[in-house]
Amino acid sequence: MLHIVACIKQVPDTKIIKMNPKTNTMDRSSAPAILNPYDSHAVEEAVRLRARYGGVVSVLTMGPPPAVKAIRKCIEIGADEGYMITDRAFAGADTLATSYALTKALEKIGQILPIDLIICGKMTIDGDTGQVGPGIARRLDMPPLTSVNKVVEINQEEGYAIVHRKLEDGYEVIRSTLPCLFSVEKDINEVPYSTMPNMLRAARYQPHIWSVSDLSDIDKAQLGLKGSPTIVSSVWAPQKPQGGTLLEGDPVEQIRQLLDIVLQRKELFEAALGGGTH
Repeated sequence: MLHIVACIKQVPDTKIIKMNPKTNTMDRSSAPAILNPYDSHAVEEAVRLRARYGGVVSVLTMGPPPAVKAIRKCIEIGADEGYMITDRAFAGADTLATSYALTKALEKIGQILPIDLIICGKMTIDGDTGQVGPGIARRLDMPPLTSVNKVVEINQEEGYAIVHRKLEDGYEVIRSTLPCLFSVEKDINEVPYSTMPNMLRAARYQPHIWSVSDLSDIDKAQLGLKGSPTIVSSVWAPQKPQGGTLLEGDPVEQIRQLLDIVLQRKELFEAALGGGTH
């Protein structure tokens, strides 16, 4: 039986979130929490692979108790089971500590049903690092396939997967042994509207919730702030760009205005050309 686990995260909606001008920190209360958009595509791809090959789709997240909503959203998409690790000991985790905690949870899930494939979103919109997925793969000693935008084949019997990895100027075809980990691009699929049966199941669904004490052989020094060697020293909102100059009149008059602007700013153009005019 093919067992796919999608690692997901609940994040603030960055289209709405605001910055506190006094503290230069994100005001998370200003925006609703949503399922990380890249992760929704990871779950959808897992569901599509289950439709092709059969099996079970599980989702895993680490977060505060309200992150249960993100798991239920995954159930709406079509996941079978949801797992959440939540504990104050996980608070303040960077990508290194996060990958460690999720790895320990994945090991526990694997004891329930062996894992063949892990799928993550390419990155989270609140962190943009793309480090957690490869970090999990390294800890589990499995191949990480990043920037996946097409799954060609999963052959559980012969133990391999074939995917396309997105590059700047095309794609490359990769064959990997199973188990392995994908981090997927948004363009790997389109997430459809949830079906009514899935929505009803999600509304009633209660995920498996574990604390630190439920995980085996765990080093608490590698969790949360204690296990996070990186810190965010400062965050600030970028300054709003200054308004441009509106050129008015007929085309000839607009050209004259443009030449006046260029001559007024000629030192900028000279610097860009390495000094002197050409």
